[in-house]
Amino acid sequence: MSPEAPQDDVSKKRVVYRMPGVDAVTVRRDVEYGGTEAGALTMDVYYPPDLESGARLPAVVFVTGYPDPGFQAMVGCKQKELGSYVSWGRLTAASGLAAITYTNREPAADVDALLQYVRQNAASLGIDEHRIGIWACSGNVPVALSVLMQEGQNDLKCAVFCYGFMLDIDASTGVADAARQWRFANPSAGKSVEDLPRDVPLFIVRAGQDTTPHVNETIDRFLIKALARNLPIVFANHARAPHAFDLLDDSETSREIIRQVLAFMRFHLGAKRPAQGDPRAGGRHAGG
Repeated sequence: MSPEAPQDDVSKKRVVYRMPGVDAVTVRRDVEYGGTEAGALTMDVYYPPDLESGARLPAVVFVTGYPDPGFQAMVGCKQKELGSYVSWGRLTAASGLAAITYTNREPAADVDALLQYVRQNAASLGIDEHRIGIWACSGNVPVALSVLMQEGQNDLKCAVFCYGFMLDIDASTGVADAARQWRFANPSAGKSVEDLPRDVPLFIVRAGQDTTPHVNETIDRFLIKALARNLPIVFANHARAPHAFDLLDDSETSREIIRQVLAFMRFHLGAKRPAQGDPRAGGRHAGG
C-alpha cells in the first residue's frame, strides 16, 4: 500500500501484471488463527489451481504493519481485502506457492501468532512449515524486518521488500517519523542490519521516482550496510517508477520486476513450476 495513494482509490488498485492460472486459484477464506474479546483474527489462504490432494506447499506470508481497525476507518476495508493483496495472492498461488493474507489489530504480535498457527496447523492447511517466505511493502516492511530478526525463525527462507521503509541507520529518524505520521508499527526500531540473519536471501525493490519522504533514503542506507555485511541480496531499481509501482506504473518494466519477484520466491522456496503455461505471459492487469 502507498501512504500517498488516494484513499478512495487505493482499495481497488490491482497489480499491473497478469499470468495464466490467476482466475483458477482457490481461496480458503477467513480461517481463524487467533483473537480476543475484540473479535477473531482471520487469514485467507490462496492455493494453486492444480493442487494435488495431500500436497504440502511452501507459503508466502504477506506481512502487514498497519493495525486493521485504523486502516479500515481510513481506507474502507481490511488490508487483506485490498485489490493489491488479492491480486498478489492470486499471482503467488498461480506461481505454485500458497499465499497468506490476514487481519491484525496489533501488527507485531499478530504476525507472530499467525506464524505460530501456520506451523502448528501446517498439515491441515496444506503448507510446508519448513518453507515459508515473507513479502512486505511500504510501511509494512518494519514489521517484516522484525520477524526476520527474531530467534527461531529457521523456516523463513526468503523475504521480499518493495518500496519499503527499512531501518533508521546512523542516527537517521526517517522510519520513526513516517511511523508516527502514517501510524504503522515500527517494532524494528533500534535494530540494525547486524540483527538480520546472514543466510536469508532478500529481494529489495526501489522505485526511483518515489516521492514518499524518507523511503529511498532508508533503502539506500540499508543497502550500503547490508552489502558491507555481504548479505544475500537481489536488488532492482525501477528508475522511472513511483511508490507502489506494482499498482500505479502500467509498464513492461513493472511487469518484469513483478515476474522477477515471483521467480525469486519460487526459487528460494523450492516450488514446482506452475502447469498453466509460460509464467512470463502477462497482460495489463492481474486477476482479482
